[in-house]
Amino acid sequence: MIKPLQLGNKIFPSNIIQGPLAGISCAPFRRLIWQYSQPAFACTEMISCKTLLNQPLALQQRFVKKDPAEGPVCFQLSANNPEELADATKKVTDYGADLIDLNCGCPVRKIRSKGAGSKLLTDSAALFKLIRAMKENTHVPVSIKIRVQGDSNEKFNHEIAKMVADSGVDYLIVHGRHWTERYDVACRHDEIEFFVNELKIPVIGNGDIADAASLKKMFATGCAGVMIGRAGVGQPWLIAKIIAEMQAEKYAIPALKEIGAVFIDHVEQLGELIRSEKFAVLQARKVAKYYARDVANRIDFCVAINGCKTIADLKAVALRYFI
Repeated sequence: MIKPLQLGNKIFPSNIIQGPLAGISCAPFRRLIWQYSQPAFACTEMISCKTLLNQPLALQQRFVKKDPAEGPVCFQLSANNPEELADATKKVTDYGADLIDLNCGCPVRKIRSKGAGSKLLTDSAALFKLIRAMKENTHVPVSIKIRVQGDSNEKFNHEIAKMVADSGVDYLIVHGRHWTERYDVACRHDEIEFFVNELKIPVIGNGDIADAASLKKMFATGCAGVMIGRAGVGQPWLIAKIIAEMQAEKYAIPALKEIGAVFIDHVEQLGELIRSEKFAVLQARKVAKYYARDVANRIDFCVAINGCKTIADLKAVALRYFI
């Protein structure tokens, strides 16, 4: 099941991808993924085309900077205007995007209210124009990442599949939940399988993948590759671990002390990237619980992290708990 993956004009040695995560998957996170694992590629955070076109480059660094130590990167864009998307596509191609994806799954109200994210699934004609705007303005593979219709009244799976087939998009990423469904609703593998069977292009399955068993369940849909999401936060070795499990090999996760060092490294690199210690500390509060999966007093650790004001404070707390 672990095998090379061809997407458009590119071939990757693996078919496991680290997906985009809002507020998390900037260069420091991706660099750690590459340090410990070898995904096909990793994704940026969702980037608004308006940010790319209207903000100074210095303010875009959090979203567009690539670390020299990382491998291929897919830039994920958010848009509802073909002209803006065309210009943003040219820009991220120049920035070194190896692939470009359009977010068609974000459930956040402020994104949907702008006609972007998952709202795009309700207007296949408009989405077609957006895909063509990307395809006509880059030489790298182009995809869209969608949600499924689930049990909702929005019956768009068939229409979206037909539009995707006509659009020339190079591959499709399918998160197996409707945009209204939270993560306590199981991934709808049957709807991912629907897109696999309907389309001739590669389909990437996304949702609930955290170990070899869940990976096998996703591959049973017939998808060409899989995308790991939040499970990779705090354990950048997850993809390497899963690949080892799939090959019946042993994999030793890092000792607790090393995990603490990785957490500190992540936060320090984030502070350097955005040149804001305050913002780095705020982001650290969001990811701390993921790094602390095996910490004995996990709740106490997270409470202590929430009280930190500086990176030095964070380091002191981490050194206390990750021993």
